[in-house]
Amino acid sequence: MEEILDQSVGPVEPICLIDGDSLIYYEMDKPTLEEALQGLDSRILTILEQCKTPTYVGFLTDHNCFRYQVSKDYKANRKHRPKPVIFPALREYLKQKWGFYGVEGLEADDLVSYYAKNEPRKTIICSPDKDVLHQCPGMHFNYRTLEFLHTSPDDAYQFLWKQVLMGDSTDNITGIPGVGIKTAENWLMGRTNDVEAFVLKKYIEKFGSTEGIMQFYTNFKLVYLLQSPEDILRELQNNLEPLKPITHYEPADSDGW
Repeated sequence: MEEILDQSVGPVEPICLIDGDSLIYYEMDKPTLEEALQGLDSRILTILEQCKTPTYVGFLTDHNCFRYQVSKDYKANRKHRPKPVIFPALREYLKQKWGFYGVEGLEADDLVSYYAKNEPRKTIICSPDKDVLHQCPGMHFNYRTLEFLHTSPDDAYQFLWKQVLMGDSTDNITGIPGVGIKTAENWLMGRTNDVEAFVLKKYIEKFGSTEGIMQFYTNFKLVYLLQSPEDILRELQNNLEPLKPITHYEPADSDGW
């Protein structure tokens, strides 16, 4: 992993941007709450150790995000899967001990994406989620596989439009019926500046002018991870406070958990 060097102060530690939703997902089916909490601690310590930094910010999805207002079908395929009884306790533990936080109306993915784009210091995006891994440019640490990878701006751009074309069955986003990854990749191969117009054209060809434009617009909003203050203002009519990263690892006392 490359190291930033500030000539005046020496090496600068990167900031880990941690997707807390996936942390909870991997631990919420543990037999006991104690085991799940220990699992959260272990995973976070492993992230910081592997990334060679004590500096991190952790994010959680806070209530329903704006995408549920975009489409009533968003993640509707998950409603039959009730969350384990320990789920709220795991969220609260990450907030109280590790300082994780959320912004009402946004998903953890959006927060990771936003701060990866706007934080001036070097960041390492820590998530196993495919949307984050492939749509957010920068250095990544997949804490499921314990692997580092780098996503280029070009790769992230191509992945976004592949998702718009083919949808995402995990989140119940349909895309253009019959379009899978191979078709999407073939359609986008070699395209750069005209990608958005090309994808819109494909939607219109499939659904007609009015419905095609509406479907295109809806699916883009569902798959696109927010990146800029303008994105936040558009979706929430709100502004985020500047990022205030934890500067060193000092977890709160876990007594009582």
